[in-house]
Order: sequence, then structure tokens, then C-alpha cells
Amino acid sequence: LKKKKRPAPKQKPQVLWICYAETSTGARQPLDGIADVCHANNCLFMLDTVTAIGGVPLFLDKSGVDICYAGTQKCLSCPPGVAPLTIGPRALKKMEDRAAKGEKVANWYLDMTMIQKYIVAPEGAPRVYHHTAPISMVYAMREALTLIAEEGLENCWKRHQETAEYFWGLIEAAGMEMLIPNKEHRLPSLHTVKVPQGIDAGKVVKHMREKFQIEIGGGLGAQLSGKVWRIGLMGYNSRKEVALTIVAALKDALVAQGWKPKA
Repeated sequence: LKKKKRPAPKQKPQVLWICYAETSTGARQPLDGIADVCHANNCLFMLDTVTAIGGVPLFLDKSGVDICYAGTQKCLSCPPGVAPLTIGPRALKKMEDRAAKGEKVANWYLDMTMIQKYIVAPEGAPRVYHHTAPISMVYAMREALTLIAEEGLENCWKRHQETAEYFWGLIEAAGMEMLIPNKEHRLPSLHTVKVPQGIDAGKVVKHMREKFQIEIGGGLGAQLSGKVWRIGLMGYNSRKEVALTIVAALKDALVAQGWKPKA
């Protein structure tokens, strides 16, 4: 943030994008102060909350977010296919100014002015066709949101956090380590566990899938491939009994390679 506050006449980004819930590392990005820097430099603040929505406390207005999108298939426990999206006043003003200048988006799919006209018909104007909405997915999302409303959003956040802490405790008690050392920066929905020395990460994934029908992910990118496992405890699966089952299966896969757990 200190670097961003310095004058940078050669760097004038129009949008700053941040992933709030980083699924490749399991990190939760702190948001404090980011919007202030963006707005002071006439820059929009865009946030990715795909693995956060429904499972991690999120206050877009308080954080000064201008554009935010999410996914339904993670903590909302809804089939994939719908992307919740919100566009704030500053971003809408940007769109209006661009249209007033006669500038057009060169991509039909990403033209938000057309999507806006598709959703909203101002002053009785006819709606503009943009795409065929996935009606079945809208019903699925409605049901997923109904379940969260019945549980209570704050209770849903609490359940994800409590399950995460329980999972972390099991991992550490067994003698393994989490990739993110600071618990405040860990996601409660997606967990990156370090692969113990001498263990073939791919064989562990295969062992758990074939013996227990449990699917976990491997590390992504050159820095983490083969070095961590990515384990999701989100939505309906964010429960202590699920966490316990996963750790038991993980330990079984490790023991098959000669690893000795602490507990």
C-alpha cells in the first residue's frame, strides 16, 4: 500500500483486480486501505470472491469495492453455471462516460452496457437481447440461497471458520503443516497442506480417490506443484465430520508411503 500511495505518473491503471479468496495458495487477501488508494488515483477496485461468497465474511460497501463477481459452486453449494455480479456507482459512471464518448466494447460477451439493458429497461424502453438465461440454474441458486437464509448468513460464516480451525488442528496434531502460517490470512473454505518430505503428492491424491472416493487437488504452478495439496471444506462439506474423514483418509494415504503420523 505504501508503494501504491506514491505518485506514479507513468502508471495510471483504470482497474485494480484482487482475488479475495486465492484458491491456488489458500490465502485470504486483506482488503483494508486498498479502496482508498484506488479511489485516490481514479482507479476502480474489482474483487474476485468466487471461493469466499457464503463462507467468508464479506462487506463490499465497507471495503469500497466497485465491481465484484463470485461463483455459485463453492460455499453456496450450488451447481456451477451462474456468476453473481455487482457493479457499484463509480463503475456505472465509468460505463456511462465511456458510452457518452461513443466508445464501444469490442466484445459482445463482455459488454456490460448491453447486459445492463438486458436486465433493466429504463423508462419503459424495450429490453435488449444479450443471451439466453440459464433458468434452471436460477432456480438452483434460489434454493441454495434459501438454505443459507434458513441457517443464517452469520451462522454459515461461523460454521466455515469453526470447521477450518478444527481441520487445522487435526493436520497439525498429525505432524503436518499448513502453507499459510498466519491463521488470519488463511481461507476457511480452501486449505493448502504442505506435502511432507519424501512423499509423492500425486500418489496420495490417487490413493484417496480410488480407496475412499475422496477428491483433493494438487498444487498449482511451478512453485506449488507437488508441494501442497488443496483441500476444499466449503458449503455443505464444511462440517467437522467431513474434516475428520478427510484427514483420516489423508493419513492412510501417507502411511501407505511409509510416513509416520504423530497422532
